[in-house]
Amino acid sequence: MVRRVLSDALRSLGVTEDCTADILLAVSEACANAVRHGGPANRYEVVAAIGHGRCDVRIIDNGSGLPRVPEHYPPSDTENGRGLLIMQSVVDDISFDIAPGLGTTVRLLKHLDWDDDATLRAATDHRVLASV
Repeated sequence: MVRRVLSDALRSLGVTEDCTADILLAVSEACANAVRHGGPANRYEVVAAIGHGRCDVRIIDNGSGLPRVPEHYPPSDTENGRGLLIMQSVVDDISFDIAPGLGTTVRLLKHLDWDDDATLRAATDHRVLASV
């Protein structure tokens, strides 16, 4: 649901397909981490703001957070552990706000690339909310 709502918003504003795909990949990875590590209820919230030429997405969960961001991809025979590095590779900025016992917020920031006919829409601010 999050991917559909966010992709519809980005495409309706004229964001390029490549840029939209990068954002959706990063958000999918962050949501997968929220489900896996986000606490016993597996619930999380996604808030996206689109404006001023960028997309700012926050994924908020109730988990205990990650101890550190990995510096390298794990060995190829390892099943997990690539999500954070994938997110870093497709967005312009990623940050983590970890409040022990209260949850984690992952912030993804991506500067938007626009289709040729979308110049006027780029100046408008938009907000997209989804709770899962």
